Amino acid sequence: MSIKSELAALNMELNASAARLVAVSKTHPASAIEQAYAAGQRIFGESTAQELVDKYEKLPKDIEWHFIGHLQSNKAKYIAPFVHLIHAVDSEKLLQTIHKEGLKNNRIINCLLQVHLAREDSKFGLTEPALRAWLETGSWKSYTHARICGLMTIATNTENETILHQEFATLQALFDELKQKYFGEDAHFCELSMGMSADYPLALQHGATLVRVGSRIFGYRDYQKV
Repeated sequence: MSIKSELAALNMELNASAARLVAVSKTHPASAIEQAYAAGQRIFGESTAQELVDKYEKLPKDIEWHFIGHLQSNKAKYIAPFVHLIHAVDSEKLLQTIHKEGLKNNRIINCLLQVHLAREDSKFGLTEPALRAWLETGSWKSYTHARICGLMTIATNTENETILHQEFATLQALFDELKQKYFGEDAHFCELSMGMSADYPLALQHGATLVRVGSRIFGYRDYQKV
């Protein structure tokens, strides 16, 4: 199927939910993004700062760019002027850095806190206890130019749907808990980023508002060329 037809099929599935599609365009050429753009897609996800900057400079300026990878603090300055949402904030240090870059650029940068729920140590993110302990300190409230808009996770790489349901349900429950306790008056705290090409239908069942789909749209990436 073509990029256009895959997007049409995906959006038909998402229309039944409140979720929006992040087309994961990392490692794919600008020409592929242009095809998706022509089909109406406006939200794209990249995972390295340099590739994101390069594509931002080449492509239409009404694209909503999401940074979905592990962001090193020293790279935040490159994407701070234009990025719409940073999905994977996994430390207070990074949130503080994003706040500083937001101040420099006179803009508030939207962020999601990454929660580590997967049964794989290689994935990044805050554990549930660490996240609760940090939010309880209230220190995050001083980072006025880094807006916490919700939570994100990368599920375990498994075909076991029981495990996936458990992880997505855990993130949904954690979101509800934190919304009530810390962000009840904040309309911006409304995003649950979870689910990728292999597991997004399950994530939708647990309230995902953003799903990150790449290979289904653009095909599999050749990492030897990255």
